[in-house]
Amino acid sequence: FEHGEVFVLSDGAESDLDLGNYERFLSVSLTSDHNITTGKIYRSVISRERKGDYLGKTVQVVPHITNEIQDWIERVAHVPVDDSGEVADVCLV
Repeated sequence: FEHGEVFVLSDGAESDLDLGNYERFLSVSLTSDHNITTGKIYRSVISRERKGDYLGKTVQVVPHITNEIQDWIERVAHVPVDDSGEVADVCLV
């Protein structure tokens, strides 16, 4: 297997080099939560399903997966990424 270059985020997580370029260009400090992957979304949905959050209903792409993606973005958008400690004015997706 060939593995491309990686960028190590402030919490030690590895991400795509593009995310590192954004971090440097925008002078922000990102964490693994800012790197959304399909695996993370599915892991979260499966975990919620196992806890019974879906009340025994069949898990479906719409609405369960799409809602999880939206919830993830909304949650991470409120995480401060610069030295001010304040919520960002803009969320880039």
